[in-house]
Amino acid sequence: MANSNGLVNWYALHTRPRNEKKVTERLAEQGFEVFCPLIKTLRQWSDRKRKVQVPMFPSYIFCRITEKDRNRLLQDPGVMNFVFWLGKPAVVREEEIAAIKKISEIGEEVRVASERLKKGKQVKISEGPFKGLTGKVDKIDNRKVIVWIEQLGCMVRFKYKTEMAEKSREL
Repeated sequence: MANSNGLVNWYALHTRPRNEKKVTERLAEQGFEVFCPLIKTLRQWSDRKRKVQVPMFPSYIFCRITEKDRNRLLQDPGVMNFVFWLGKPAVVREEEIAAIKKISEIGEEVRVASERLKKGKQVKISEGPFKGLTGKVDKIDNRKVIVWIEQLGCMVRFKYKTEMAEKSREL
């Protein structure tokens, strides 16, 4: 899809730790289309608990650019490098960005069922941003489930509540 003819593609950028929001802001000010997906999570300090927005992918953001603009992004002090695949900057497909945006719009951690989930089982997600997608349970660990969702071509980690067990079903 992308080439040196000026077509724009989404690329994943690796940022310095905890610089995702700052880099996104600086690149947007320079006129780039930048996307830093955020989710709300509960954080606990010694004296309180609070919901805060954190990057969905720590140390990574997405930028939609032409191939000739790649070097301009690397001039930002918070950008470490592009994410590479097979020796070239990895192009992120529009469908993948759309799926990530859908999750980010909800803004909460994704929740699925737990009681009947077993490694290797096919499951259908019945609510949330992945509603209707099917996947294979890869790992279950301490209230977290990792599911391979073939339609997205990636693994997704879910947090879950046991009272939601009726809302997701095994295939």
